[in-house]
Amino acid sequence: MKRLLSIIALLCSVTAFAQQSGMTMQRARSLVPRQGIEPVKSLIPTERGFSVDTLDTSDPRVKMVLRSDHTWDYVKDPGLAVDEQVFKEGWNHSSIVTYKVPYDQLPIRMTLWLVDSTSEFCVPNQVKVFSKFGYRHSRNHTGVDLPLQTGKPVYAAFPGKVRVAQRSGGYGNLVIIRHSNGLETYYGHLSRIDVQEDQWVDAGQVIGLGGSTGRSTGPHLHFETRYKGYCFDPQWIIDFEAGVLKHGVFVLHRKYLTPGSTYVPESEDEADAIYQSEEEERAEEERIARELAAAQYHKIRSGDTLGGLAAKYHTSVSAICKLNGITPKTTLRIGRNLRVK
Repeated sequence: MKRLLSIIALLCSVTAFAQQSGMTMQRARSLVPRQGIEPVKSLIPTERGFSVDTLDTSDPRVKMVLRSDHTWDYVKDPGLAVDEQVFKEGWNHSSIVTYKVPYDQLPIRMTLWLVDSTSEFCVPNQVKVFSKFGYRHSRNHTGVDLPLQTGKPVYAAFPGKVRVAQRSGGYGNLVIIRHSNGLETYYGHLSRIDVQEDQWVDAGQVIGLGGSTGRSTGPHLHFETRYKGYCFDPQWIIDFEAGVLKHGVFVLHRKYLTPGSTYVPESEDEADAIYQSEEEERAEEERIARELAAAQYHKIRSGDTLGGLAAKYHTSVSAICKLNGITPKTTLRIGRNLRVK
């Protein structure tokens, strides 16, 4: 009886809200994606009322779930969502990177809806980034490393379908999740995998436990974001230390999909960058390509110092530090390749 009264009360409140807003019930059920003006807080699992009923909406893939605590949510029906075309194109479990298209065939700018009224976000691990995206020891580091103790939970960042859940070379135990917007997120070095391939997962769902499997120097989570097979710096969309999604809607520039394109702090006018002309963006891509082609590396030998290298290559200590993500106090290990130009 109490459950029935809860349902009636909740339906009355939703109807009253629609009438006061001058909307029909049909319009109240329609979905309006949330614009990405303000940062999106990470989903924090909390005790919520149990589901008491499910209602249809104008979109057959979306349901309205009524809860016993007089709240309601829009949720996607996984049984229908998994049949979307995005989960068919280049879908396989054996390849780490699939359906990679030629770089010059990608649009200059791509708009990705990261969250909307049916999608939530959860930071995979809220902590300061330990190792950033970009070139590291003359190799391309395709994601970010987040300190994480062995056995601690790893959360799915967005809802989606698991494409890979297996051990894979240097990644160790790896989970790859594809999301409805075509984005894929990678979770590497896990000590245990808690999901299966082709399984639908929700944002905030535990997909495995932290570890140090594969090519790893210690327990941490290796996290990647890829689009059409190309990796880009996850810090463009997530503030890991604050635990928030920077934008609900993200404009992914093609130039971000190059190895040397690391996140630029918000001191740069990002609004101007979004509305750059295609000619300006192509010129910027060409500049980045020239810089990468002209890059110089030095293999550290006994007696080398940052000051000595700066003088030898006619640059500065601060410039070398910025190129390699180090500080003037970093110990130079013999045999390490250091970028100097």
